[in-house]
Amino acid sequence: MDNDLTALLEDVPAPDDAAAAAVRERATNVLRPTGALARLDDVAVWLASWQRTTRPSVSRPAVVVFVADHGVADEGVSAYPAAVTAEMLRALRQGAATAAVMARAVGAHLEVVDVGVGRPSANLRREAALDETRFLRCVEAGREVVAGLAADVLVCGEMGIANTTAAAAVSAALFGGPAEEWTGRGTGIDETTWTAKVAVVDDARRRLPQDCPPLEVLRQLGGCELASIAGAVLEARRRSLPVVLDGFVVTAAVAPLEAAAPGILDHCIAGHCSGEAGHRLLLDKLGKAPLLDLGLRLGEGSGALAAVPLVRLAAACVTDVATFEEWGL
Repeated sequence: MDNDLTALLEDVPAPDDAAAAAVRERATNVLRPTGALARLDDVAVWLASWQRTTRPSVSRPAVVVFVADHGVADEGVSAYPAAVTAEMLRALRQGAATAAVMARAVGAHLEVVDVGVGRPSANLRREAALDETRFLRCVEAGREVVAGLAADVLVCGEMGIANTTAAAAVSAALFGGPAEEWTGRGTGIDETTWTAKVAVVDDARRRLPQDCPPLEVLRQLGGCELASIAGAVLEARRRSLPVVLDGFVVTAAVAPLEAAAPGILDHCIAGHCSGEAGHRLLLDKLGKAPLLDLGLRLGEGSGALAAVPLVRLAAACVTDVATFEEWGL
């Protein structure tokens, strides 16, 4: 299994340094004090390097929300029953869920992909969440949906009751540290449920050897939508498609890629830092500073969608603002 995925991590495109340098140069000469919008300029340069153009823009953003059930929900780690996942899938498809509304508001194409609703992963506390065949099938599902997009920026979202437990377990196994540091309140659980959730995360992490390969960590402790997100973001890198990362679950889903091949997530920017306990810690481990820090904790791609207009604005503030020379100064 590792060999199949490892091959996909190799021979990926590098950023377009020439396009990045041109946009950086323009940003230093537009009609404003040098560095006045430094962070936004950095975003524009990043976007240019992966869109491979000196005129970066966000005109065709797309959000793909992967939805699945988790066997670990049987451990009582969420404030909501597993049946909620199916209802949220229906709401997303009918345009009534938050991510669907936000996608419309920012002009993003929305795809909702069922990769395991009614077909839960195994209980990761006690056994591998996915067998090798299903894991690879989920990764491929993520790759296929991205391959079919006509987008210039990608957002991946997720929905699955108990998936913050999976995210905490993956993060703890990859980077170590107490399970308490990685385990948050998810859907708003009380102290008793949180304590039980911490125990589940700790038990799951301890099943694996300390030198467990990163992609095997994802198979063992993730779930269908986490594997699909990893596949989607990997395919985006292979197509030089820039990605705005969402919250804890999405970031945990792609962290094994970076652990397996450092630099593979250079085409990704952190859209926001969520209210989940482990997300800020995980972003620090990955070296990604969030664009927004609003304490959001919904998932569905919502935090990244909130950041999309900022990415669009960053590009416009370099490409559409006149330079001093163009203005005759």
